[in-house]
Amino acid sequence: MAPSFDWWGKESHRGTPVVVKMENPNNWSMVELEGPSEDDFLYPEDDDLSSMRQQRRLEKGGRNKNAKQLTWVLLLKAHKAAGCLTSIASALVSLASVVRRRVASGRTDTTDTIASENPRVKSRFYTCIKVFLWLSILLLGFEMAAYAKGWHFGAPDLQLQYLYTLTNPLSVKDLFDSIYSKWVLIRVDYLAPPLQLLTNACILLFLIQSVDRLVLCLGCLWIRLKGIKPTAKEDSVDLESGDGGGYFPMVLVQIPMCNEKEVYQQSIAAVCNLDWPKSKILIQILDDSDDPMTVSLIKEEVQKWQQEGANIVYRHRVIREGYKAGNLKSAMNCSYVKDYEFVAIFDADFQPYPDFLKRTVPHFKDNEELGLVQARWSFVNKDENLLTRLQNVNLAFHFEVEQQVNGIFLNFFGFNGTAGVWRIKALEESGGWLERTTVEDMDIAVRAHLHGWKFIFLNDVECQCELPESYEAYRKQQHRWHSGPMQLFRLCLPDVIKAKISFWKKFNMIFLFFLLRKLILPFYSFTLFCIILPMTMFIPEATLPSWVVCYVPATMSFLNILPAPKSFPFIVPYLLFENTMSVTKFNAMISGLFQLGSAYEWVVTKKSGRSSEGDLVSLVEKESKHQRGASVPDLDEMREEIKQQEQKARKKKKHNRIYTKELALAFLLLTASVRSLLSAQGIHFYFLLFQGVSFLLVGLDLIGEQVD
Repeated sequence: MAPSFDWWGKESHRGTPVVVKMENPNNWSMVELEGPSEDDFLYPEDDDLSSMRQQRRLEKGGRNKNAKQLTWVLLLKAHKAAGCLTSIASALVSLASVVRRRVASGRTDTTDTIASENPRVKSRFYTCIKVFLWLSILLLGFEMAAYAKGWHFGAPDLQLQYLYTLTNPLSVKDLFDSIYSKWVLIRVDYLAPPLQLLTNACILLFLIQSVDRLVLCLGCLWIRLKGIKPTAKEDSVDLESGDGGGYFPMVLVQIPMCNEKEVYQQSIAAVCNLDWPKSKILIQILDDSDDPMTVSLIKEEVQKWQQEGANIVYRHRVIREGYKAGNLKSAMNCSYVKDYEFVAIFDADFQPYPDFLKRTVPHFKDNEELGLVQARWSFVNKDENLLTRLQNVNLAFHFEVEQQVNGIFLNFFGFNGTAGVWRIKALEESGGWLERTTVEDMDIAVRAHLHGWKFIFLNDVECQCELPESYEAYRKQQHRWHSGPMQLFRLCLPDVIKAKISFWKKFNMIFLFFLLRKLILPFYSFTLFCIILPMTMFIPEATLPSWVVCYVPATMSFLNILPAPKSFPFIVPYLLFENTMSVTKFNAMISGLFQLGSAYEWVVTKKSGRSSEGDLVSLVEKESKHQRGASVPDLDEMREEIKQQEQKARKKKKHNRIYTKELALAFLLLTASVRSLLSAQGIHFYFLLFQGVSFLLVGLDLIGEQVD
C-alpha cells in the first residue's frame, strides 16, 4: 500500500514560528521566514530517510521548517494582488463611465456646423477608411475560422512549401479548406508582391527622413559644442540718456487679430511696454473681428493706452478678405509706413518681453543682406495637459533644431508668422503679402530667399505665447499648417527652378524643405503605420521588419525629445500621438496638393488666455516705473475683470466631438492586433494594440480640454 500523504498533519513538524505584522491587507511584514527544503517532503514511515532528515537538521542547528509558512505568505500576496486587480477594475470602470458621458454629450465631426473640411472630400476619405475597417473585420473572422481548422502560422512570412502542400488539388479538403487554400494562393501571387513593393518604398522614405533628422540633430550638437550663435554688432544703449548714438531705427509693430477677446489685453499691454524710444515706434492693432462686442472692447483698450502716452493706432476691416495676409497687406499700404524701416509682427496671443526690440533690431545694423530676424516661442501653458506637453516636444525640436540649424548653416528657414522682425525693404522687393495660400508667412519667406535675402534665428530670444489646449483647436491648426505648404509648393516650384540661386539652395528648398519635411513625412507616417502595417497582418506574405516598427521610431522619438528633456517620460505617448495625428496631416497634405476640400479654409486657433493675470500684473508694475506721474491702469479692476471672465467661462456649456476617422482607424488597428496574435508577432501586436488605443482616445476626444 502506498504511503499516506498526511505528514503535514503531525505535531512533530511544527517548525520555526512566523510572526506576521499586519495593519491592513496592503501593509504587512514578516519577521522570520525560511522556505521548506527537500527534507520536508520525505515520508515519515521510511526510517532510513527519517534518520537522514534528522541528521541534516542537526547539522543545520536543529531548526524545523514547515511548508505552512510559505502558504501564509502566498495567501497574503494573493490578497494584495486581488486588491491591485480591484483597483485596476475600478479604474477601468471609471474610464468607461467617462467615455460613456463624453459620447453621450459629444458631437461627431461630421455634424459640426463649423466644418474644417469639404464634406465631399471628407466623405470620400472616411469611406475609404470604413472599407478597410469592414474588410479587416471580415478577414479577421475568416482567419480565426482558418486558425480553428488548423491553419496555424507561427511567423509573418509563411513557408510556401507547406502552403503548396496544403493547397495541392489532389489532397482531400472540405469546402472551407478549399476556399482558404485559394485565398492563400491569391495572397501569395497577386496581393503580397505589390504590397511588399509599397512597403519597401515607404521604408526607404522613412530611412531618408530619419537620416535628415539625424543630420539636423548633429548640426544642433555642433552648434552647442562650438557655442555658435548670431551676435549683434552693437550693444543697446540706455534709453534714459537719449539716443546717444545708439541704433534706434523707426520700427512699426503690428498685431493682427480676429475675435481674440481672450488675449487682446495682454498682447496690447506687452507691445505698449516695449523698451524703445516712443518717437521711433508705432503700434498698429489690425482687427478683423466681426463680433461687435469684441470690436468695442479692443477699441476701448487701444484708447486707454493712447491716453497713457503709447503711440498706438486701431485699424478695423469690415470685409475679412485674404484673412491674415490680407490684413497685413492692407496695413502696409498706409501712407505713413514709408517712414519706417522695420516691422515687428506678433499674433494676438504673443507677449514679447520689454527688451525684445533691443535684442533683435541691432542685428540689422551694417548687415544690408539681412531681411528677417526670428525669435523662438516659449509657452505659458506647456504643462496644462497631455496635449500641450506633446505639442511642446514638437515645437521645441522645431525651433532649437530645425530653425537654428537652418539659420546658422543656410541663412534660410520658414518664417513662423509671428515674433519676428522684417526689413520692410525685403518685404517690398519680394512682392509683399499675398493671399494665395493659408501660409502667408512661409510664402513671403520663400520669395525673400529667392531674392537673396538672409535670415537669422535667435534661439536665446523668447516670446511667450499660448498652445491650443483642445484637440479640436489643435487639429484645425495642423490642418492649415500642412495644407498651406502644399499649395505653396505648387505655386512657387517654377519660380524656384528659374531663380538665380545655387543648385544646392534649389535642392534644399525643393527636396528637403518641401518634399521631405512637408510631403513625405505625413505620407509615410500615415501609409506605413496606419495602412500597410495592419494590412500585413492579413497578408502575412508581405512583411514589415520589427526594426521599422519599433527601433527606428523609438530612436527618432528620442532625438525629437532631446530639446525638451523634462518631457522624456512622455516619449511613448509622443510617438503614438504623432502617428495618430498623421491622419489629419495626410488629409491636409492631399487637399493642399490637389486643391481639394478646405485647402483655402482659415480657422482662427482658439485661445484661452491662460497667462492673463500674471502678465498684466507685471506689465502694470512695469508701466508704473516708466510712466512717471501718469495714471496707470487699475490693477484691482483688472483682477476683477479677469475673475468675471473666468466665471463666465465656467458657466459655458462644454462638449466633446467624436472624430469618426480616428475611431474607424482605432478599430482597424485593434482588429489587426487580434490577427497578429494568430501569427505570434510580438512587437507588431503591441504596437498595433497601443496605437489602436491611442486612436481610440483621440477619436473620443479624451485628450486635451473640452471646447465651448
